[in-house]
Formats: sequence, structure tokens, C-alpha cells
Amino acid sequence: MDLLECRLDIDDLDSFVADLTAIGERDGTTLQAFDARYVADRAHLERAVERADRATDRGENVAHDRAVEILLYAAGRRQIDRALEMGVDEGENRAVVLIDHAGPKNESNLDAARTAVTELEAFAGTEPTLDQQDEDVLQTFFDITDAERAATDASLAALVGERVALLDVGK
Repeated sequence: MDLLECRLDIDDLDSFVADLTAIGERDGTTLQAFDARYVADRAHLERAVERADRATDRGENVAHDRAVEILLYAAGRRQIDRALEMGVDEGENRAVVLIDHAGPKNESNLDAARTAVTELEAFAGTEPTLDQQDEDVLQTFFDITDAERAATDASLAALVGERVALLDVGK
């Protein structure tokens, strides 16, 4: 899995999503763009990919599209409309674009993913977006209370990871 931390200026969201889909279909990769404010860290998205793939392998997936299933797990929600809040929107976005090849990892698949990353870098202003997180935004989005945080030594990122894992329990 690759992550492209970037700044996106999106004029037309439907067109942007169509472009991501076209790149993914051409290169055999899954691309999903996230608003960086809602991503706790790299491990957050790694867990989402693992859980989405496991659900699909078991026939327990909600979405037919791998990118949407990953989004559902990353958001810790089963409802697509609520999970979409975690995606990018029109205008300027601090973003994280996930690029992953489904299936066996081999040199050809890795080259396809690298091609997708290079193409995305051409129109995205790359910059670190996961280096600083707004804890209030993450706590609110993932329904993590102050009391819950006070009751554990776990980091906020670990609590977000727990929400990703708990999605399977809610099925």
C-alpha cells in the first residue's frame, strides 16, 4: 500500500472521482482519497485495507467496490453516506490518497501502483498531511469520548484503530 500525502484543489468532485477510477482501472489498482483530518495515521488505513479485503474474501462485504469497502472500514461505519464524510470534497483539501493493488504482490503489480502514484503526483501538490492531527476532529468523527480517553493509556490513533476493528463486531 502506498499513501500520497497531498493538497488537492478539486473543482468538480464527480470528475475527480472518475479520474481516480480511470487510473485505478487502467493500472489495476485501488485508489481512495481521504480528507487527511479524518486519518489518524498510516496504520489506520493499513487496518482498513486488511479488514476490507478479509470481509470481501469471506463474502461479508457491504460495498461491491473495493475502494468503497476500504472507506467504510476506515470510517468505522457501515453506512456509505456517513463514511463519505471522510472523503475529499470540492475546493482545497489536505488529503491522503491510498493506492493499493489487490491480489498477489509481484513486480508487475508494484510497477502498476508506482505508475498510479506518479500520475497522481503530477496533479496533486505533495506535502505532508499526516504529520499533525486535530484530536478534536478525530474524537468527534469516531465518537471517542473524553472519558474513554481518560480510562486508557492508548493513543488516539489506537482508539481509532479499535473503531476500525469493531466494525466487524457490529455486523
